[in-house]
Parts: sequence; structure tokens; C-alpha cells
Amino acid sequence: MQVRRLDHVNIQTTQLDRMVAWYEEIVGLRTGPRPAFPFPGAWLYTGGNAVIHLVGHDGTPAVGSEQDLKLEHFALTATGQNTFEAKLNERKHHYKRLELGGVGLVQFHLRDPDGNHVHIDFAVND
Repeated sequence: MQVRRLDHVNIQTTQLDRMVAWYEEIVGLRTGPRPAFPFPGAWLYTGGNAVIHLVGHDGTPAVGSEQDLKLEHFALTATGQNTFEAKLNERKHHYKRLELGGVGLVQFHLRDPDGNHVHIDFAVND
């Protein structure tokens, strides 16, 4: 066995609709097919891959954020850095931009509506 890549991230939320809207509008993912589980949720896709699975629940708000879990962040690799930064600025969405010259990356650090730390990575010359 050899691990090839991370398949998806599963996030529990009490704000399912708001989280779906954020990942669609800010990150650019799209809602797609999901098995008929007996609980609410959504799968968010890039291309043919469901990279984020949201699970709706009625518990404590922000249960999926770093306040309760040991996962500090997850990252997505993307293209279109200038368009993405323009969208963040247009929507006045708070972010931190880091250039990691030694590894050729530019990272945009964001928080989703539940407070989860997400960063979007771009090649320096993108």
C-alpha cells in the first residue's frame, strides 16, 4: 500500500447552508452528488473529486473548528491567484497572504463560517 494523496476533509457544522455557500462563493467549489445518508450534509467538488464533506448536526456551534479538534488547518492547491485575491478584497473577506519563497508558494489563510482554518496555495508565478 502507498498513500497517493489526501482524498477529502469531513467537517461537522451547525451552519450547513452557510458553510455550503462559503465554500462555493469564496473557494469556488461546487455542490455535487452525495450518498443518501440518514443525516444532513453536502459534498463539495472540484472537477470530479469531492474534496470537502460537510455533515450537518444540531450540537454545539463550531464543533469542527480547531477549538475542539487537533486539526489546525487543511489546504487546497489552486490556480488563478490574482482572481482569487480580487474576489477576497471585493467581498472584504479577511485573509492573511504569505509568500513562501523557499518552496515557491503563495498562501492565502482564511477562516470559514465555523472558524476552521483553511489555506489556499498557489505557485509563486501563478
